[in-house]
Amino acid sequence: MTDKTSRTAKLDALFATPVFAVIFAFLCNCFWGSAFPFIKMGYRLFAIDSADTASILCFAGVRFMLGSLLVLLAGALLEGRLPSLPKGKVLAECCALGLWQTTTQYAFYYAAVALLTGAFGGILNSTQSFLGVILAHFLYQSDRMTPAKAAGCAVGFAGVLVATIGNHGSGSGWGIFRMMAATVIFTVSGPWNKSVTKKADSFMVCFLNLGVGGLALLVLGLAMGGSLHPQSPMGVPVLLYLAFVSGAGYVLWALLMKNNPVSRISVFGLVNPVVNVLLSALLNGEPLFEWQYLAALVLVCVGIWLVNRKGKEARA
Repeated sequence: MTDKTSRTAKLDALFATPVFAVIFAFLCNCFWGSAFPFIKMGYRLFAIDSADTASILCFAGVRFMLGSLLVLLAGALLEGRLPSLPKGKVLAECCALGLWQTTTQYAFYYAAVALLTGAFGGILNSTQSFLGVILAHFLYQSDRMTPAKAAGCAVGFAGVLVATIGNHGSGSGWGIFRMMAATVIFTVSGPWNKSVTKKADSFMVCFLNLGVGGLALLVLGLAMGGSLHPQSPMGVPVLLYLAFVSGAGYVLWALLMKNNPVSRISVFGLVNPVVNVLLSALLNGEPLFEWQYLAALVLVCVGIWLVNRKGKEARA
């Protein structure tokens, strides 16, 4: 066994360990939960209007291209060498995944962010959690829906609803449609990502996903006449933070999806909107009702525990 193979095996074993899978899945969704309010802040700092779709695509493209470089760096540090580039059909599949999961999903997502409040967008985006569990039921014999999983999804989503009581915000029909489209694309991408990471190095899959997808977003935005002009010194740090979130989030998610049942990981998306709404209040001045969020955190934790009961029962 080569040193690289040994490192990869150790990394896979770490992410397959239930306690670390829970920690990494929670951390990953905290990252992604922070993205929505930081993107809205980025729009302000770059003076991007909600109707300026071209510049929105440029903003997203630059973020993901920077994120892809961070993924490559992380792969080199953790594996001791640059991740190997896949060839032929596997390379083509990685690029296609990037055009689907990054370009298509985030073209919808970024447009939705400009049209929705953090609270309302968080409610819609949270549907990815139970959609992933439901989809896994039909795709994987070993990942069937159980009463505990169904109850966990229901309780967790109830927590998301409690978190936004009195703070549903408003949004156009187009904003709602775009967020739901992004959520469905993300959910469908999970099993595909899981499949591709079995055929190629996980870090290279993430690099190509973000790099190819981000480049397509940037080229499309520039072709439509978009541009980026930071209006504040804080604009660049916010963009760099978003690049870190995308890079770290995609690496964690790909490794988690590769080494765990889809439903076990998908349910942690319920953490995403809670973080989203909390930071939207802190960073963008949206109302914060503390008791709702305390109750929501309890319900989300109970939902996560219920969905993961299957694994504990199996080991008993």
